[in-house]
Amino acid sequence: MTPIDVVSLLLLTMGGIFCVIGAVGMLRMPDFFTRAHASSVVETLGAGLILAGLIVEAGLTLAAAKLVILGALIFFASPTATHALAKAAYGRGVEAVADRAAGQGTK
Repeated sequence: MTPIDVVSLLLLTMGGIFCVIGAVGMLRMPDFFTRAHASSVVETLGAGLILAGLIVEAGLTLAAAKLVILGALIFFASPTATHALAKAAYGRGVEAVADRAAGQGTK
């Protein structure tokens, strides 16, 4: 294996691990808001590492440029979409665990 292959494999593996951690977080977290946070942060990092591994493997090609554009799209769109979902859920009265524990539910 060349050094480029090793770096690419390391980035791809780390990205896959972060995506699995995000999936476990989606199952383990107690309410919508913490699930949304876990999935957004970890998915953005996991996808970024996977794309970085693919870019390293592609080298200086048109495919790498397309992957960079895709990474920028994910970097900006994923947190924005998560924020919009959380704001809509809060506006609809979805309770967080902390609100329920403090007796300050929005409903």
